[in-house]
Amino acid sequence: MTIDWRKEVEARRDDLMNDLFDLLRVPSVREDDKATEDAPVGPGPKAALLKFLEIGERDGFLTKNVDNYAGHIEYGAGDETLGIFGHVDVVPVGSGWDSEPFSPEIRDNRIYARGASDDKGPTMAAYYALKIIKELELPVSKRTRVIIGTDEESEWKCMDHYLKVEETPDFGFSPDAEFPIINGEKGNTTILLEVAGKNEGTLRLVSFNSGQRANMVPDLAETVVEVSGDIEAFAKEYDAYLAELPVTGELSIEGNVATIKLIGTAAHGAMPEKGINAGTYLANFLSYYDFSGPAKDFVTMVADYIHLDTEGNRFGVNFVDDIMGALSMNAGVFVFDEKKDNNTITLNFRFPKGITADEIAAAIEEKVANTSAKVILTSSKEPHYVSPEDPLVKTLLAVYEEHTGLKGHEQSIGGGTFGRLLERGVAYGAMFPDSIDTMHQKNEFISVDDLINATVIYADAIYRLIK
Repeated sequence: MTIDWRKEVEARRDDLMNDLFDLLRVPSVREDDKATEDAPVGPGPKAALLKFLEIGERDGFLTKNVDNYAGHIEYGAGDETLGIFGHVDVVPVGSGWDSEPFSPEIRDNRIYARGASDDKGPTMAAYYALKIIKELELPVSKRTRVIIGTDEESEWKCMDHYLKVEETPDFGFSPDAEFPIINGEKGNTTILLEVAGKNEGTLRLVSFNSGQRANMVPDLAETVVEVSGDIEAFAKEYDAYLAELPVTGELSIEGNVATIKLIGTAAHGAMPEKGINAGTYLANFLSYYDFSGPAKDFVTMVADYIHLDTEGNRFGVNFVDDIMGALSMNAGVFVFDEKKDNNTITLNFRFPKGITADEIAAAIEEKVANTSAKVILTSSKEPHYVSPEDPLVKTLLAVYEEHTGLKGHEQSIGGGTFGRLLERGVAYGAMFPDSIDTMHQKNEFISVDDLINATVIYADAIYRLIK
């Protein structure tokens, strides 16, 4: 049987767009302060999960809500299960958008909204691919579950819970990265540098804040500094600092207190080199001044070991693997309050095979041993790799090649996807080699063409895997 997958997708284009827009309108950022037993990571992610399951129920699928942590949409039967892992939670909006982040709109054939590319758009594409198979009543020999998470951007509580109470699929993919395939994912660890809030000197660091998540390059940094000397000269020096750099900012004065803002460029924490880290640029400016104690440690650690170094070179952890590539380091969150003793710089590392999280933490401890900083290893995921000889990888690459005319090849990334939940799990799309990556950035979008083309590929790939 020959199936014109593109014709089938085009016949459902309007429905796909309408369902995606409904999902994108749900502001589904994790909110711990609003979390309840019934909404484990906040009301937004729960609402988005319910919306997706409602769409599945409408279309006649078997659906299940797993305690509002996650859910699945199921089709078919058989001894094996294909798992397609997506997520409906999104990172915080950030600043500088040209449109309302949760009011999706199409401009220049692009769908703009938070979650358009990460990961509501690709997950909806995969769902519609399965919907086509169901509506065509194609024969299948395996079960398929589209599994929807609500906490992928943070701690993966959703999948931790789901896999405790539901069976683990035998193989699968996550539509949360790029084509042709991601069969290797680097390890992921978050390490805190913790200092107290005491400080003296001719300047006093009252507060310093930048960033919202470990896996985002912060685009805004703010600090309050008390200046005992010439505060007007201090303000001019800040203006001169900004003039030489690819950042903007402002400084306001009230008495002997300066409030400073600096604006950089956000990016995904797995690719920190693509952003301009507002936190490190602002701390680097402060490092030229006479702070002392933990406040001095706070700003000089950033200047000496982190600023303009996204590979961990100055910490001595710049490891490279021949297959998986280089380690990356993102300074995602900076918090300092002179009244507190647990101020932190949050470092997120994506590391290949050949180095461990413990080794990274030990190297950092050695470098900061002469400061007041404590090094705290908070979480870690080991690297994940599926051989290119695996039938799953071979099938997915073959489908990609047939629909694009491009040569498929294996890839490893620093980003962590739900594909790593399965021993035989990979990430597959929805970005193409020529796509513009706006994940975790302002004005996030997915092109309409990419959305449609990905749906075509997913439909063909899913059917080949389950027929």
